[in-house]
Amino acid sequence: MIAISAIAIAAAIAAFVLLFIQMRGGSSYSSTQEDQRQPPQFPHMQLQSQYAGPLAGTVIQRWRDPVDGTVCYIYLPMVVHHTPAPSGYVEYGSSSIGSISCMPGPAQAQQ
Repeated sequence: MIAISAIAIAAAIAAFVLLFIQMRGGSSYSSTQEDQRQPPQFPHMQLQSQYAGPLAGTVIQRWRDPVDGTVCYIYLPMVVHHTPAPSGYVEYGSSSIGSISCMPGPAQAQQ
C-alpha cells in the first residue's frame, strides 16, 4: 500500500514540477487528441531522503529534480485512500495528499 501511495505521490510531484517549470517560462505543454487518449509521460524526480513526520503516520520526503537541481520537501501521510475514476485516472479525496515546498538547488543558488 505504501508503494502505491509512493507512485501516486511521484506522479503528483512530476505534475507539480511541470507546472513550476511552465510558470518560470519553460516549455509549454499543448494538449491534442492523442494526448487525451493516453496519460502524459513526465520525467522522474530523485528521492534523496525520507524523515519521520511530526504526526504519527506521516513522512517528509526530499526530492531533487535531476534537470535543474530544484529541491522539494513533501509532507504526506503514509496511507492515502483513493478510488479509480471512470477516465482511468485516480481521484483523491480533499486534503489527503499533503503539502509541498520547492526551492532552487545548491547549483542554482550560486548563479
